[in-house]
Amino acid sequence: MAAMAAQQPPIAPGGSSSATRDGGGLPMPSRNPLPLSASQEAQVREVFNARVREMCSDEIKAFADCARNRTITIPFACREASRRMNRCMLAHATPEEHDRAREQWFAQRQQRARERELKERRKLDQEAFHREWWGLPARDPEEVKRELEKLGRAERVGGFARRRGDEGEGDGKR
Repeated sequence: MAAMAAQQPPIAPGGSSSATRDGGGLPMPSRNPLPLSASQEAQVREVFNARVREMCSDEIKAFADCARNRTITIPFACREASRRMNRCMLAHATPEEHDRAREQWFAQRQQRARERELKERRKLDQEAFHREWWGLPARDPEEVKRELEKLGRAERVGGFARRRGDEGEGDGKR
């Protein structure tokens, strides 16, 4: 029994539940084992759905063209187009495609952080302009300093804050 356990590959945390290709009942280890927050997972799902829709855009367009200007008759008149669209989406909505979407999400992390930082800095600049324009007192310098420090913090992935420039995929060490 112990010999069999030694032969089985270790399963990464957050591994998928699909069976291995050789037909064994062991789950495949995930290529992206980091746990994400619910909002981050929702962002990954959005990327995944956009990728699947892009792959099946011809079938979706054919169904939409068939369904245009119809109401009650859509299920009958567009049955074949609907089936083609659903088959395409099921064929492309695989765990491997989800892993690719997750990798794409991780690749875009730095870009999202830069955009978020620019947006927050623009907001602080606009607030300072409005205060000056309307003759309002300036904000407390310590409060502004805390806001700027907060902008410098990295996104939290896997329960650990990432350092800027940390490209490692999840040992979580700081």
